[in-house]
Amino acid sequence: MTEEGLVDVDDRTWENTIEQGKNPAVVMFYSPTCSYCHTMEPFFRQYAEEFKGTILFARLNIQTNQWTAEKYGVRGTPTFKFFCSGKPVSELVGAVYPAILKKMVEEVLEHGESCAKNRTEINYDITGYG
Repeated sequence: MTEEGLVDVDDRTWENTIEQGKNPAVVMFYSPTCSYCHTMEPFFRQYAEEFKGTILFARLNIQTNQWTAEKYGVRGTPTFKFFCSGKPVSELVGAVYPAILKKMVEEVLEHGESCAKNRTEINYDITGYG
C-alpha cells in the first residue's frame, strides 16, 4: 500500500487483496489510454487519503489484467466496483461526478456489509456451454 492508501492490484494479487481483504474496497478498473480515467484519478486518490483505514482503494489496469476484468464484467473504463466481504455490492461506470463517487463510498461503508450478506453467490464454474 502506498502512503496515500491506494494500492495497485493485478490478477495475481486480486484474491488476497480484494476477495479476502478485511476492509471493504473500491476498485477503479482503468486503462492507461483512457482520458476519463485520467480525469477521475485525482479524485480517486483524494478519497483514498480521506477514507484511509476504513475502505481500501485499489486500481486494476484492464489492459494487463484481462482475467479479473472479464470475471467481473468490466466493459468500459473507468469502472468503479465496490466490495464488501469480498463480494461486489455496487458499481459506477464512466467519468461520474466526483461527489457521486464519494457518496457511493459513504453508502458502502454504511450499508455494504448487510448488502453483501444478502447477495447470492455466483458460481463462475457454471457455463451455458456444455
